Amino acid sequence: MNKIAILTDSNSGFTSTQAKELGIFLIHMPFTINGTDYEDGVNLSHEDFYKFLEQEATISTSMPSIGNVIQMWEDLLKTHDEVVYIPMSSGLSSSCSAATMASYDYDGKVQVVNNQRISVTQKHSVFDAIELAAAGKDAAQIKSILEDQKMDSSIYIMVDTLKYLKAGGRITPAAAAIGTLLNLKPVLQIQGEKLDAYSKCRGTKQAKKIMLQAIMDDQEKRFKGCFEAGKMRFAIAYSQNEEAALEFKEEVLQVYPGADIIIDPLSLSVACHIGPGALALACSKVIEY
Repeated sequence: MNKIAILTDSNSGFTSTQAKELGIFLIHMPFTINGTDYEDGVNLSHEDFYKFLEQEATISTSMPSIGNVIQMWEDLLKTHDEVVYIPMSSGLSSSCSAATMASYDYDGKVQVVNNQRISVTQKHSVFDAIELAAAGKDAAQIKSILEDQKMDSSIYIMVDTLKYLKAGGRITPAAAAIGTLLNLKPVLQIQGEKLDAYSKCRGTKQAKKIMLQAIMDDQEKRFKGCFEAGKMRFAIAYSQNEEAALEFKEEVLQVYPGADIIIDPLSLSVACHIGPGALALACSKVIEY
């Protein structure tokens, strides 16, 4: 059986310590803040990131240097037969396509998974890859299985403030002003390649109900019978509001008693576009093979 290295990026929510405990490997996402370069989890903590946001710092994200990614592959192939690399969604960054092009030089020893996930569902994919490797699947098989079932997940995100959507040009200043006045909380959706609008809600309470109902609809229509069979994973993600995430977990458990729910900070690559106070509810179907 081939010795396979599972590699992902910090958008998955794994810390260096967690990655080491699981035996996986991590690429830290780069940020430029006020002209200075940072790496998520290296010299940029979540606490520092939100302080920069509060200070209205100039923040930009970028893809990991392809040279650094290739160097990581080279190092891993010294101790492993193959590498499975699970980067963030190709619809949200060009890092996946750049890595895919570079992987063609490795005669199949490096497989880049384009299963269009980020944050907690990306983390779920890593868990699936670990399971598949333990079951004896090679890197190409793991890539194929993960990509074949890439649409078996959903993320619904409540945005607490319209400030950052306005700054990113996703809504007009006038719409932001009206939305703030009316206490509108947009609910966004990641299901596949892009971050899309899902619903507009009056207040946090209604937004949480909308997200929970969306997951329930997914359970009924897309994943029917999977929860009862223990084939679903759940997750809640948040940006600088862990207490609210813990409260939301109790609400979700009232609908899905006994569910194992991961609670993670929302990926900084997403948080920089939507700001603090966001809550996300996600589910993904356990991989079938």
